[in-house]
Amino acid sequence: MTERPTPPAEQIPAVQTTHGPTPAGPAPLGQNPPAQAPADADGPTAHAWAALGGSGDLLDRVAFHGPDTVLPSGLPVRRLARATVAACSLAAAELAAHRAGGPVPAVRIDQGAVATAFVSERHLTVDGRAPVSFAPHSGFWRTADGWIRTHANYPHHRTRLLTALGLPGDAGPEQLAAVLSEQPAELVQERAYEAGALAVAVVPVGDTVHPLVETRIVTPNGPAPAAPRPLGPAPLPAAGIRVLDLTRVIAGPVATRTLALLGADVLRIDSPHLPEADDAHADTGFGKRSVLLDLADPADRATFEELLATADAVISGYRPGALDAHGLAPDALLDRHPGLIVAQLCAWGWTGPWAGRRGFDSLVQAGVGIAAHEAAREAAPEGHLDGHSVGHPVGHPGVLPAQALDHGTGYLIAAAVLRALTEQRTGRPGGRHLRFSLAGTASWLLHDIPRSEARTGPDGPSDTTPYDPAPYLAETDSAYGRLRHALPPVAYDGAPTNWSRPPGRWGTDRPTWL
Repeated sequence: MTERPTPPAEQIPAVQTTHGPTPAGPAPLGQNPPAQAPADADGPTAHAWAALGGSGDLLDRVAFHGPDTVLPSGLPVRRLARATVAACSLAAAELAAHRAGGPVPAVRIDQGAVATAFVSERHLTVDGRAPVSFAPHSGFWRTADGWIRTHANYPHHRTRLLTALGLPGDAGPEQLAAVLSEQPAELVQERAYEAGALAVAVVPVGDTVHPLVETRIVTPNGPAPAAPRPLGPAPLPAAGIRVLDLTRVIAGPVATRTLALLGADVLRIDSPHLPEADDAHADTGFGKRSVLLDLADPADRATFEELLATADAVISGYRPGALDAHGLAPDALLDRHPGLIVAQLCAWGWTGPWAGRRGFDSLVQAGVGIAAHEAAREAAPEGHLDGHSVGHPVGHPGVLPAQALDHGTGYLIAAAVLRALTEQRTGRPGGRHLRFSLAGTASWLLHDIPRSEARTGPDGPSDTTPYDPAPYLAETDSAYGRLRHALPPVAYDGAPTNWSRPPGRWGTDRPTWL
């Protein structure tokens, strides 16, 4: 198996924070490090909140309720899920309090709402039709020496995978299975990588980690940065905030649909040469508008720069370096717009030879050991929960009960942007460079969240009520038809309970701010 080099666990903190125009090593955030969390605070929530730079004094505002029977797993997925939503809710409450000039509202997280939202793509129906999440060429496959996970949901990824294996473009899953069964997993993985396809060998859990959050406060050389524009009272904490959304496939879109829920004006920007699946946009396009711009076209690029000039945040989910040629590297953006918040998401972490590789939640689960860890739970005759396989021998890899790396990272990104907006207006001015990875969230799940399901402190007694998703679903008319969809799980006193607008057709909006 190709090594995924990362520093030893003890060398990487959960959060990395630096100051200045370029990274300069770990340093405390601002002048006042976060206060110690209360002894009875939920551990994973306190961990995430500290990683985001939040004050431990606010954690007593957080409480949980609802069934404990959600997101069952051999790993603490329920605790990860509710902690990311709690951190995001607390960040929203904190910004709401700043704008209102009052106390931070209470945060009350319903675990049923969290569980439903974490599988929102599975609950989605369009005029009664349930979308297919994984294509026939995506899933776990036996190799000559183990298992490999493929991702071929987009047509161009399927074509690249088949080409890399010497198969015709119309080859079916059975032909793919036959070829893969004769080759070592690592060889297939590397051939796929060279061809721009997506396949990752299933490996055991390792002992290396990535940071959960990396934050860099960027201040220009010379005069002190200008104060950010004030945010006055508003019904929603992110009202008036402008977000350019350069993301695809669950994690980034979850972050931006959450910011849209909280009042932000979110414009998703896509290339006209990289189509999106209608069902994916129907799930994650709530609250946002969608624009097509070709950044290689001078007129479209000028339009993009006009939008960028008055944006508050840019969130990117493209492979590291993919946008650099367009002048959209974080340092280039922050040099032109010193007060901007730039949030980046990648699959495999920001260091080492795997940093520039493509990846999705399912592939990261395979490549960091989650799939191997969950193998015994998912070895069932009906097949793989979120993919496909031919045959089902003993030792079949498993999956988490949700694409929790995607969804959890999405809520953390939204939380970090909200916290940055608050910090910029409470004594810590300057731009922000925020970095997240699916591998970082996976490291947190594997190494930092206790696996004990005992409930103490703010949780109260265990709630074994059977989980029913129905109360957390709604129906909304949209340009795609009548949608059944998951309601947002973000919850604080005064929080919105649904998005202000359904998803519009992908790529059909005008490139202007509201």
